Amino acid sequence: MCGYADEILATARSLPALEAMCDEIGREAGRVGLVINPDKTKYMRFSASPSRRSVKGATVNGVTYEGVAEFIYLGTLISNENRVEKETQRRILAGNRTYFATISLFRSRLLRRATKIILDKALIRPVVLCGAEAWTLTKKDEQTLLIFERKIFRRIYMI
Repeated sequence: MCGYADEILATARSLPALEAMCDEIGREAGRVGLVINPDKTKYMRFSASPSRRSVKGATVNGVTYEGVAEFIYLGTLISNENRVEKETQRRILAGNRTYFATISLFRSRLLRRATKIILDKALIRPVVLCGAEAWTLTKKDEQTLLIFERKIFRRIYMI
């Protein structure tokens, strides 16, 4: 089980084990006046077999939770396929949004290239690479990230 602030990620090997864990979480949360919101709670099933990765919901302790194929936990996309490709694409889009939000700085002739590279390292890279130390990248994912990095450097060096 992982928890941060008001987000909890509970993992179990079987539905009965998950039910026991949810009982315990609900009991402990109730002791401090918290309740589990069934509308915000999701269920995802992981399996090595694609046919067993159903997106059906699950009923735990009489409450039916929506089944999902992916969700965002602490800013990271978790998918039942356990692939990083969607997460890297999502992060590159966020990096593009960050670049275009700060485009006036990168186009400014008043700033030196060295300053623009520092801006890239401070503003864009953290958005793209947050949590990347836990990713298992394929060559294709690695190439996609390198292409994005070269695109930013081309824009810095063109001006």
